[in-house]
Amino acid sequence: MTTYAETLDYLFSQLPMFTRIGASAIKNNLDNTIALCTLLGNPHKKFKSVHIAGTNGKGSTSHMLAAILQTAGYKTGLYTSPHLKDFRERIRINGQMIAEQTVIDFVENYKADFERIQPSFFEMTVALAFDIFAKEQVDIAIVEVGLGGRLDSTNVITPLLSLITNIGWDHMNMLGNTLPEIAREKAGIIKTDIPVIVSERQDEVADVFVNKANELNAPITFALDTWQVEMAALQDDTLIHKNVIARNSSKTYTLDIDLTGTYQQKNIKGVLEAVEQLRAQGYTITDEHIQQALKQVKLLTGLHGRWEVLSTSPLTICDTGHNPDGIAEVLKNIATIHYKQLHFVIGMVNDKDISKVLAMLPKDAIYYFCKPDIPRGLTADELQFTANKFGLKGGTYPSVKTALNAAQMAAEDHDLVFAGGSTFVVAEIVE
Repeated sequence: MTTYAETLDYLFSQLPMFTRIGASAIKNNLDNTIALCTLLGNPHKKFKSVHIAGTNGKGSTSHMLAAILQTAGYKTGLYTSPHLKDFRERIRINGQMIAEQTVIDFVENYKADFERIQPSFFEMTVALAFDIFAKEQVDIAIVEVGLGGRLDSTNVITPLLSLITNIGWDHMNMLGNTLPEIAREKAGIIKTDIPVIVSERQDEVADVFVNKANELNAPITFALDTWQVEMAALQDDTLIHKNVIARNSSKTYTLDIDLTGTYQQKNIKGVLEAVEQLRAQGYTITDEHIQQALKQVKLLTGLHGRWEVLSTSPLTICDTGHNPDGIAEVLKNIATIHYKQLHFVIGMVNDKDISKVLAMLPKDAIYYFCKPDIPRGLTADELQFTANKFGLKGGTYPSVKTALNAAQMAAEDHDLVFAGGSTFVVAEIVE
């Protein structure tokens, strides 16, 4: 393998990949990750970190916190998943993707070991990230959980701080069929004596986190209890936040946040509480660092796909929200926009119960059903058939891009085009 494209072809074709084949790519233990880390000299023990889990919001939270830390002058690693356009989006240092040659060399050097250990794509990626963070001597790394928490490959680290955003219905076939069961998997990132922040307080699962934290003597804070957040103003119809007011018992921030969407009101609480606790651990982060970073999270970290405006004529917005809680937030955002007709481009995957999401969607929208270009993608015909049972009407299209083009061509003045239903729909649109 001499080129980046050849290297990616090897990774995608030879290593089991959840985004392509689903649950069969997930291992029920950390053995492979531990074996890879041992091979690499245990790089996960050579840098400081913050570990972030949750059903929704962990990506935005991770990027906001990384932006703040790098603005404060710390060399900041950021590990997230999945990627939208380029595999290297998953591993960044101070917002910059790692070099293509770094990926080529890593795979070439350890290809024989991969064939012996037989890791999943995600396990390999975690090992690559940790190896790079250690070699680059980052001051701190923000590490986002891939799926769940307890058995996630990232859960070999011992962080300075753990943060759990929220608990919602997603990946029930792997995490559990009740919210407390799902919460127990997310709570698996809580470590002995390590502070943990939970962004939201949800009555059904709060005790799961409290009990786990008490068991491990981990100080626990619910950010919802310590921070109040409100949006004082919005700019235009795109939900660019102006003058977000955040306050706790001793401080009030007036913030501009370039990450759009009403759900950032929830995420910012966990971010600000994490900053407070990092300050208590000796990190120098000023109020100005926070304010400057949150104005330019996308520029600093490369984040895309969170209530992102793709066009203003017609107004076209995409969002990666794909489970019931995520779609609920999408619908809240749509409700703030004044439009005549909603054109909804939607694609989904074939290994989830999509009925809860479809039952939530507006029946007066025009739907453009399509299949994300991955093996797990649900065919447009199957999606249309199921959606029709919920009163959702529209046509089928052979690809995400043709569906989006059709929606934009059909949209008249003052109409809204929205695209989502799956991270993989957004990935094709952003690309």
